[in-house]
Amino acid sequence: MTTITADDLTSLITLIAEAMTRERDRLCELDGVIGDADHGIAMELGFSAAAKATSELDPATGDPTLVFNTAAKAFLNAVGASSGPLYATGLMRAGAAVKGKPSLTADDMVGAFAAIAKGIQDRGKAEVGEKTMVDAWAPAALACQAARGQGMPLEECFSAALAAAQAGMEATKDMIATKGRSSRLGERALGHIDPGAASATVVVNCFHAFFSP
Repeated sequence: MTTITADDLTSLITLIAEAMTRERDRLCELDGVIGDADHGIAMELGFSAAAKATSELDPATGDPTLVFNTAAKAFLNAVGASSGPLYATGLMRAGAAVKGKPSLTADDMVGAFAAIAKGIQDRGKAEVGEKTMVDAWAPAALACQAARGQGMPLEECFSAALAAAQAGMEATKDMIATKGRSSRLGERALGHIDPGAASATVVVNCFHAFFSP
């Protein structure tokens, strides 16, 4: 896939929504240990709303930025707290990164992916090592950009991103949270994967699956 259209992006968002429905209970279980046990529900609600809103766009517009922005607003409307503003900001940043482009190249897609990660990190004011979704998103974006910088095709870029996200997610087991609700638990959160990092890895996995032949 060398040219990525608005329709492709809509299909990608639908794929993520379907994955969140499948993973909802697992994510809630992870969140139940260190949070309010609702993270899976929030992610399913957000991406389902994003998928519905983008699928209702007029195909004739063919605007990737409109797809990202529509997904962002729908996600925020469905999930006003917690992960809502984070993913809304990330998706809006992706829209800004590809503004004015009727279709996207592999470089554009990697740039949009990195913009999602940066938007989430900026909005959450989190750094790697603080037991948040940034522990998966930030290394995934770096790995994706590095692979593209070496001339790798999109499939391999997202393969590298997925491996980095999975490693980052696993690393959260050994972290004490300093951000979010789980920070109240201190050392009791040790040994448990951060649910935000787990859901981020689900998203990255969907990017990998979508752009693999």
